[in-house]
Amino acid sequence: MNIVRPIKSVDDLANAGLVSDRDRQALEEVAARYAIALTPTVTKLIDRTDAADPIARQFVPDIAELIATPEERADPIGDHAHSPVEGIVHRYPDRVLLKAVHVCPVYCRFCFRREMVGPQGLGTLEPAAMKAAFDYISSHPEIWEVILTGGDPLVLSSRRLDEITRELAAIDHVKIVRFHTRVPVVDPPKIDAALIAALKASGKTTYIALHANHPRELTSEARAACARLVDAGLVMISQSVLLKGVNDDAAVLADLMKAFVETRIKPYYLHHPDLAPGTSHFRLTIEEGQKIVSSLRGRISGLCQPAYILDIPGGYGKAVIGESAIRKSADGCFSVSDYRGGEHSYPPSE
Repeated sequence: MNIVRPIKSVDDLANAGLVSDRDRQALEEVAARYAIALTPTVTKLIDRTDAADPIARQFVPDIAELIATPEERADPIGDHAHSPVEGIVHRYPDRVLLKAVHVCPVYCRFCFRREMVGPQGLGTLEPAAMKAAFDYISSHPEIWEVILTGGDPLVLSSRRLDEITRELAAIDHVKIVRFHTRVPVVDPPKIDAALIAALKASGKTTYIALHANHPRELTSEARAACARLVDAGLVMISQSVLLKGVNDDAAVLADLMKAFVETRIKPYYLHHPDLAPGTSHFRLTIEEGQKIVSSLRGRISGLCQPAYILDIPGGYGKAVIGESAIRKSADGCFSVSDYRGGEHSYPPSE
């Protein structure tokens, strides 16, 4: 199919053959609550012959999103509890989130900020709010890193991004600027020379954290977009979410992490799914996740190993939850498991 326009409604999905007429009414209920958007790049990636296609599962709405469970919450990682001024989340001493925009080029069906993003969400920061956010960063010398997220900051124009990085360049104690984005994989042509130049803050180091969850997302076009960023001196790291029906398989996850490394992206975080409303159909148990992640040890290079992370509900920060390979034995020694499952003894310190 020659798809050249973004999909933004249930009608668009139906016209593209991505949802059935039987489900349309229920999906309109989903769309009334949670935004829909697929770029042409993403739409073309979907295998319509596969009812369980992992790309479609990430972006095409599902009536399961209408099912909320008691443990789910609108703000699962506690952004609001750590927001001293609009647009800023200051959860850790040396870094802040700057949420300049709450719009994305695509809307993930498992998004932990799904109550805040989209046309019905919190929108883009007004100039006065943006100034207050920069004033907050300037007045807190402990802030070493500013992380632009949202929303996807790379939906902004190059001119607007340049304004933001110029403001950050003028704050001496900020040394690292990080952008969290899906744009290189969902809209590769947007990564052009003007945008790349706008991402560079003079005197700072810029990191790009790329969100991708399945190796098929790293197309030749996406890899070329990432190469343009890396060749320009920007450092790339990855973020992925461990999702049932998408990448909850050791072989798929290994291929994804190897694809990142081949693209000169260092695997960084593999997130356990957050307790966002209507997302229980994506969540594995922590034990299932630990088993999958531990199987990567020895299967793939150390360059490819992500940290398995849980954002503690309520805003208490991240915890590494990968299964430990070592535990203390009753005799005072340690028992260490290798990647094949073998157990080995290690003596205690004197």
